[in-house]
Amino acid sequence: MPRDDETARVVAPPPLIFGTALVTGWLLNWLVPAPVAPVAFARGAGALLAAGGLAFGVMAWRELGRAATAVNPYRPTTSLVRSGAFAYSRNPLYVALIALSLGAALLANALWCVVALVPAVAVLRLGVISREEAYLERRFGEQYRVYRAATRRWL
Repeated sequence: MPRDDETARVVAPPPLIFGTALVTGWLLNWLVPAPVAPVAFARGAGALLAAGGLAFGVMAWRELGRAATAVNPYRPTTSLVRSGAFAYSRNPLYVALIALSLGAALLANALWCVVALVPAVAVLRLGVISREEAYLERRFGEQYRVYRAATRRWL
């Protein structure tokens, strides 16, 4: 088991954060139905977002695998990945998760799901990303600061 100083100490796994938001949104939508847009538009946009998010996420996941570093935020990071999707975003897995979740919300045509994603993104930003950034700066120092200055957080 890694020591606390060897990990980012995130508040919750990001898939759990977004899964909880979507389930909450679906339940609210079941109680008080509220469509986002006309069905054809919502489904088309949802499919595109979900597919794009999935593709970007797979790209990022593979890049972490090539670097033999942890995807799990509760495990120590062994290397700073700057290639592939990480050359465009410091958080490509989270960009992918947001796109996939928004795509699912649109596919369900459920406004409450979209609304529930707002606090999920806030929790991700404050309870996950900020902790990971502090951890990566402690772990990699100047190397991370250079990467952070050269690469956007999102896209």
